[in-house]
Amino acid sequence: MTQTPTEPVHPTPVHYDDPLTRLGAHLLPDGSGTRFRVWAPRASAVGVRVNGADHDLPRVGPDTYELALPVGVGTRYLFVLDGQPTPDPYARFLPDGVHGEAEVLDLGTYTWQHPDWRGLPLDECVFYELHIGTFTPEGTYRAAQERLPELKALGVTAIELMPLAAFPGQRGWGYDGVALYAPHAPYGRPEDLMAFVDAAHGLGLAVFLDVVYNHFGPDGNYLSSYSETYFTDRFSSAWGAGLDYAEPHMRRLITGNARMWLRDYRFDGLRLDATQAMSDDSDVHVLQELAAEVHALGGTHLMLAEDYRNIPELVTDYHLDGIWVDDFHHEVRVTLTGERDGYYACFTGGAAGVAHVVNRGWAYEGQKWPLEDQFLPQNRRGKPAGPLEAPSFVYFIQNHDQIGNRAQGDRVHHLEQVTPAHFRGASALLLSLPMTPLLFQGQEWAASTPFPFFSDHHGELGRLVTEGRKKEFGHFEGFQGEDVLDPQAEDTFRLAHLNWAEREEGEHARTLELYRTLLRLRREDPVLRDRSRRALSAGAEDRLLWVRHTSAQGERVLLWHTGRAGEAACTLADLDLPFALPARVLLHSEGQEGAVAALHPGEAVILAADTEGRA
Repeated sequence: MTQTPTEPVHPTPVHYDDPLTRLGAHLLPDGSGTRFRVWAPRASAVGVRVNGADHDLPRVGPDTYELALPVGVGTRYLFVLDGQPTPDPYARFLPDGVHGEAEVLDLGTYTWQHPDWRGLPLDECVFYELHIGTFTPEGTYRAAQERLPELKALGVTAIELMPLAAFPGQRGWGYDGVALYAPHAPYGRPEDLMAFVDAAHGLGLAVFLDVVYNHFGPDGNYLSSYSETYFTDRFSSAWGAGLDYAEPHMRRLITGNARMWLRDYRFDGLRLDATQAMSDDSDVHVLQELAAEVHALGGTHLMLAEDYRNIPELVTDYHLDGIWVDDFHHEVRVTLTGERDGYYACFTGGAAGVAHVVNRGWAYEGQKWPLEDQFLPQNRRGKPAGPLEAPSFVYFIQNHDQIGNRAQGDRVHHLEQVTPAHFRGASALLLSLPMTPLLFQGQEWAASTPFPFFSDHHGELGRLVTEGRKKEFGHFEGFQGEDVLDPQAEDTFRLAHLNWAEREEGEHARTLELYRTLLRLRREDPVLRDRSRRALSAGAEDRLLWVRHTSAQGERVLLWHTGRAGEAACTLADLDLPFALPARVLLHSEGQEGAVAALHPGEAVILAADTEGRA
């Protein structure tokens, strides 16, 4: 961490969120007009162009300008800095894109149909990560809303949307957002997003949003036009200038944005992108302040970090709720594929490697990381995860990064060496553990569609993005050939759209049925629904992984044959385990009925024994 957390937390003073001092355009409380407010140390004269007419903004404080005009919802505007029309970085909606006029909104007019929804605790969350633009053919909030009943029937409980903050162009992953308060217009209007969240709540589904607070995209970021002090050269990242969280306006921009998504759009929580890159030398780290302010909102609001450093202080000291754990994915992927390029070379794989990460929470606990990394002091990665309980570990075998950071965007089950049985076996492991699982859209039916990286930048920037993508992942073998998909091509974007019709066909339907069954067991089985890792243990016998979970209700043992296709079956009677295997078969990953004498490569079985007196 950049500094030792301080106690108690002193969050940004409440007046920082006073509607009277919010920057941008906000309706007056009495409905008589709109207040336009700007902080612009770089400008000597500030105005606002409203519906084509220019108005000077009087100075009302140090570098602060404000004017109320008798205009309302739907008004289009731009600020004018020293005669230069400039988009509002605090805009609530940019219907014509990040370089265009903003629209005045009233986020309080939507009529919520499920106002009593209070959120879900983390131990009840099964995350489903999706990208609005590719989840359906239409690529809109409304179209995605129509699919919500199918996600409910699947058995997931929490939807995690990839970033929505406005970014340049029509298509993209969303990690190059520049207007944090404005939902990306091509997906639909803000009211459509509210309706999506509302409909999910009506089905008992929580909704989380992926937010990017570690950098701004390279095109359409106008903050520096107002003040250079939003950014600093004290810190840097691979994606651009360092954000100065010690600067009050930048800090308020971030904390206020989190509150907006949770308060006005009623998201249930946030996934914070790449928190290792959120360097802050303030007395109170911005992550700690974010957690304090979010948890003070009332209800159940959760904060998750994507952070590969493996540091439990994110939860124990900064009071975030959970951490994405790359190590689990990497050990499982190396086990399935045998890949050794890039960062996969840092993992052992195999049944023993997977067992280790299950036992310890993550693999790296302070060991030297073989690759150079600016965010790892002395290039040592991780600390022991002992203080953390199972729900704080978010495990996955696919996510947008681990698919899209491949030359063709191919999913793990697309690879020749990964049979359907191996993929289903890995899925059984993921969903039977007490850690919080995350699925990526289409994973539940082993979708045939890839998820390559795609973008829509103009001209020279587009070319630089294409070349930069190859350079960033040049240490992966797949990026060294000529078959790297061009992220700027619209065809690359089209490849990522899910094919919903295939779900009912062949191996897709078989995999989907397994996911539904596993998620039902996770929800209903008296042992598998226990979320403690204190009575969880794992081990390996050659290529066989075993995971044992005990509770007052009984015992469950998962066995997974991790060997390659064509290798010998594993006979259960020949195993030399430190415990006796339960007799009852709760689930076989390939649907085998009756007793299980042996497991073939890729297959998994969950065996059950209940405490005496229980069924």
